[in-house]
Amino acid sequence: MSVQSKAVVSVLGFDRKGIIAKVSAVLYERGINILDISQTILDGYFNMVMIVDISEPTCSFAELQDGLKQLGADLGLQIRIQKSEIFEAMHQI
Repeated sequence: MSVQSKAVVSVLGFDRKGIIAKVSAVLYERGINILDISQTILDGYFNMVMIVDISEPTCSFAELQDGLKQLGADLGLQIRIQKSEIFEAMHQI
């Protein structure tokens, strides 16, 4: 088993049915496991943050980014994924 590598997925846009299911499906299809999830809906705006395990993906990180970006375009959402090392480096300065 490899060392766990994490990433942060953020989703923002107008609320609609199926957002969590569709984002989760994209991750699942690429071998990504969801470790933690938080989502809220404020005045019709959907906001979700996921911590995911990217240790054993079935595609490159760039392909994962593209898949989530395409889903966001299809659903009218902003979907981004960033490796957790970025966040950790920011807090060590």
